[in-house]
Amino acid sequence: MSTAVPGSRAISEVRRAVRTLLDEVSLHSGQLAVAVSGGADSLALAAATAQLADRPAHRRRLTLHGLIVDHRLQPGSADVAERAAKQLHGLGFAHVRVLEVDVRGPGGPEAAARRARYAALRGARPAEDSLVLLGHTRDDQAETVLLGLGRGSGPRSIAGMRRLDPPWARPLLDVPRSVTAEACADLGLDVWQDPHNADPGFARVRLRREVLPLLEDVLRGGVAAALARTATQLREDSDALDVIAERVLVRARRCPEGRLPDAGCPEGVLPGTELEVGELAAEPPALRRRVLRRWLLEAGVAELTDGHLRSADALIGEWRGQGGVWLPGGLEVSRVRGRLTVSGRVSG
Repeated sequence: MSTAVPGSRAISEVRRAVRTLLDEVSLHSGQLAVAVSGGADSLALAAATAQLADRPAHRRRLTLHGLIVDHRLQPGSADVAERAAKQLHGLGFAHVRVLEVDVRGPGGPEAAARRARYAALRGARPAEDSLVLLGHTRDDQAETVLLGLGRGSGPRSIAGMRRLDPPWARPLLDVPRSVTAEACADLGLDVWQDPHNADPGFARVRLRREVLPLLEDVLRGGVAAALARTATQLREDSDALDVIAERVLVRARRCPEGRLPDAGCPEGVLPGTELEVGELAAEPPALRRRVLRRWLLEAGVAELTDGHLRSADALIGEWRGQGGVWLPGGLEVSRVRGRLTVSGRVSG
């Protein structure tokens, strides 16, 4: 089993980040999972978690599960997974699993691999309340913010990844990638260098190797940390707006007969299936779109874009008697007698 180097600054920083997160959560089952690729970030995370899991300072001992996803996209991927598994056993993990996935579907290889990976990790959680710790660092957060900015993806994307978003937890979002590499070196861990991380065909790789270093040079340092702070600020603002949007949604909900849900809807009719336009019209457009987004997601509309939401919002703020708006899944949102309603059937 690897042991910490006395006085190692990097190991202490990673361990402190993991300890802070573990102190914030309650895992009644005592089961905790760590997703490990074999790279420096996830191995440093796994080592720190193993060092903390048995400490008496914690409320209870944690049983650790190492989850290794083999995307099978590169020759020798099974060997990489096996090496990672051996290191997890050496670190003291009680259970280690290699999860083989099929990477396919729309959006390119990166998006397909991400979908397959998250689905496999979610399905492999050892208990209903288990968290899966992910090794995303401050540099990953900065890259996510830049990608969102460049693609015009809106505030939810620019707000980046959440530190705690059950079942996912990312203790290292404030830790630089250089620190995880140093921690692994100090611990003597065998770090896998993913060839995809050097492939300029991936947008994230070019951001990492070309764009961020240029920004650091032009702005004289501190860019990754500043982008991560921006993500935190946007996420806090977004959370506050979501709370307000929920209150507006509650006011605007109507049964098809016009009664408030609290007054009781007819038998077999779901409450809140219609929205009262009058309750929404006085709100700012940005807040209305948040209300519509939540309402439409509840109605079964998937893959909503900013364009969809603006078109639906035009039924409130730019009403000229126009027809309904078609949305993904074969659904249509329409305005009828001062109320918004969703009709149609979810495809598939």
